Order: sequence, then C-alpha cells, then structure tokens
Amino acid sequence: METKFDKKDLTKKSENIADWYNDVIKLADVADYAETRGGMIIKPLGYALWESVQQVLDKQFKEDGIMNVYFPAFIPMSLFEKEKEHIKGFAPELFMIKSIGDEDLLDPYVLRPTSEAIIDKALSKWIKSYRDLPYKINQWCNIFRAEKRTYYFLRTTEFLWQEGHTSFRTAQETLDMTLKALNWYKDFYEQYFAISGYVGLKSQQEKFAGAKNTYTIEMVAPNGKSIQMCTSHDLGDNFAKVFNIQYIDENGEKQYVYQNSFGLSTRSLGCLILAHGDDFGLILPPKVAPIQIVILPIITDNDNKEIIQFSENIYKQLSSIGIKAKLDVDFKHTLGYRINEWEIKGVPLRLEVGQRELDNNVVSAVRRDNFEKSNLDIKDILNTIPELLLNIQNDLLQKSRKLKNDLTIDVSDYNEFKKAINDGKFVRAFWCEDEQCEEAIKQETKASNRCLELDRIESNESGECIYCHKKAKRRWLFAKSY
Repeated sequence: METKFDKKDLTKKSENIADWYNDVIKLADVADYAETRGGMIIKPLGYALWESVQQVLDKQFKEDGIMNVYFPAFIPMSLFEKEKEHIKGFAPELFMIKSIGDEDLLDPYVLRPTSEAIIDKALSKWIKSYRDLPYKINQWCNIFRAEKRTYYFLRTTEFLWQEGHTSFRTAQETLDMTLKALNWYKDFYEQYFAISGYVGLKSQQEKFAGAKNTYTIEMVAPNGKSIQMCTSHDLGDNFAKVFNIQYIDENGEKQYVYQNSFGLSTRSLGCLILAHGDDFGLILPPKVAPIQIVILPIITDNDNKEIIQFSENIYKQLSSIGIKAKLDVDFKHTLGYRINEWEIKGVPLRLEVGQRELDNNVVSAVRRDNFEKSNLDIKDILNTIPELLLNIQNDLLQKSRKLKNDLTIDVSDYNEFKKAINDGKFVRAFWCEDEQCEEAIKQETKASNRCLELDRIESNESGECIYCHKKAKRRWLFAKSY
C-alpha cells in the first residue's frame, strides 16, 4: 500500500518555527545540506525561485544602464586589506587560501565575502575621464562567509547574490542611486514576493564596513525576529581614495569618484518561505511560483478519456495566456497523495476535474493560501483564473503588512522595551544615537538596532533615550535577528 505524505513529518509552524522551517524546505524539495560545513545545495524548486529574482531585477538593472560583469572569486589579501575598516568588519568570516599544492603563497587569497576591493582595483584603471561617468556594473555570483550558525538560505557559508557597483561625479548622484536601488528592492519584495518590510537607514555601528551610510529593508518574521533582506550602501569617496579611482574633469583637474554598492541574495528565498508558509507547507505568491496552477484530473477508471481530455483543454487554454500550469496525470499515486504533494510545494491554485465538473462544464478551484473553494465556469476561466491569482498575490501582501504592524510596538520605558523584545516584538523607541547605549542594549537584551525608517530620518520628534535618558530626536527599530 502506498505511503502518503505524512503531515506528522512537518512540524507545526505555530509550535516551533525553526523546526518547521527546516522540515518544509526538505519536504518541499527546495534545498539540501551539502557535505561542506554550512554548505547548501539549491534544488530545482529553490533555483527556479532564484531565477525569478534574477529575471525581475536583471531587467530593472539593464533598463537603468547597469552592465553585467563577472570578477574572480579569489581576491589577494593585500588588496582586500587596503581598506582598514572593511577588513576589520569581515575578518571573522574570511575564507583564505594560503597555498597551492606544496607551494605557500606569499600573498594569500581571500574567497570573496564581497567584491568592493577587486572591483575598485579594476575601476582605478577603467575610469579616467568625466566622460566615463557614471559607470554602473553588476555581477551575479557566489559569496563565501564563514558563518558560525547556519540555516537554509538565511545563513550559509556559500550563497548566491547580485552586487551592483556604481560610480558618479557627485555625492548627491551617489545618494540618489543608493535610494533608487533600495526602492527597486522594496518594489520587488512587495510586488513579487508579497512581503512588506521596514525600509530604513542602518546605525553607524550596524552599517556595511567602509560605507558612509547603509540603507536596508528589514523583514518582520512571524516570530518577531528581524531578517535583513537586502542592503544599499552609500560609500562616499572612501573606497575611491583607498584605491585611487580618479577622473579628469572638464577643467583638467583630478577628482575622486563617489560610489554606491547594493545587493540582494538567496537569503530572500528564506524570507519568502518564512513569510507565507503554514502548517501544510510552502505558500508561493503567483508572480514567482514556478508552477502557478496544478490541474488534477480525478478519475476512477484509467480509461476515462473524457475527463483527461477536458483537463488537457483547460491546460492548453491557460498556457495560451502565459499561465504556468501543470497537468498532473500521475495516477500511480492516490488523489490524497497528489494533493498533499502540491500543497507542500506551495502551488498557489489547484484545479480539480472529476465527473461532476465534466457534467456541469465547470472546474473546482482551491486556493493554497486560505483553502477557499469555488466553482468556475469553464467558458470564463481565461478571465476568472488570472483574477483569482491576482487576488492571492494581493492578499498575501496584505497579510504580510498586517503581521508587520501587529508585531511592532512603540515603547518609552526600558522595562517595557525588554518585555516587548522577550515577547517577540519589533520595538520602536527613542535612542540617543550613542554607540555605547546601542551596544549596552544589545548585550542586555540580545536585540540589535535594525534601522531608522526612511520617513523618520528628518523627524522633528523629541524624547528621552530608552536606555540612558539623554535627549533623543528619532525613534529607531530594535529586534532580535536571525
């Protein structure tokens, strides 16, 4: 007798989100651990989701004139350590190659944890005149960081990402690009991944090593923890001075460029899984789902060709308007097994076709996000199904916004702050912007400063620092992080 998907193998998300997260990734066949410590194999479903990220963002980049390039993963240590703050920030995570065969390297290689050093060395040769600016490039590549604690997608020793690097003549152009990239990410997360995050400025202690300022989008996970979903860095002219990236202006004078870098990684897939999954498995937003609709013919007789032909007709109609549909005719498995399989993989919409549907010229539709069922007239499915998929997409975003708001609280008292953090909340509070207070809060509560929301940067508020009671003018977001 056939073994069905046993839902007992999937920990309930509401009971233990960490175990659920590992279970659902394995059961949905998204990824697997590799033989290397902290390494991860991205399986076809997971990689298809990553391809959806690439397709959307790569198009956006190219429309803005950003050119794709590729740089080596090996960076000479002498080059990497030129920027002192940069090397200090990444030193604990560096993988180093100290020998080749039996020969020791005088200048060890670093496996790239990010590429500013090697890219800026090249830019110092490529940018010579004001006519070369702006200079905008991006690479899709792998990154290596020696994480102490690893989770699928959220923290792995090797992961995939894109990193954009742009150079301009002025600081204002660079800031504009920094915020433009951040807005691309915001739009992507909301419009495609259906995730609403907090968009803001990192504190100086939490910023990217070597940057003037770092901007971020922070996700509020269902357990109230924060996940940094992407970053965009205003590098100022810091790296330009270190790597001597200069151009000749119209007056024949040498000037340093101003730079920006921005990146989004496969961590985004972990955010997607955590944001929408439930006790039954993944829930994928229709815009990025590799399979948007699965069609399940329900037959009791393998010779029942009418139901199969009816299902094939539905498949062809949906495919003709660009819907990514799958016709499941795997009758070796029971209907229950097939339903469970597609539920755990998060397919947004299931269409069931049996004798009743055939007789009434309808199809039974079941939404994956809320299991709502409806009967759709076959004559109108080219209108009703796209509308249904759009409703699922929009409802997932609204659910994400509600969760974010429900798990965020404003506090004015430190005891209230500590309680809210322990209760799994994002906490918005006045902070004097002194690093000593920030570090003390982190040590005492395990909560880090996540960001200052963009619309609060020019705040005219006034209050007392949540920790030291000194004068403070802005409310910052704090939370425990993954």
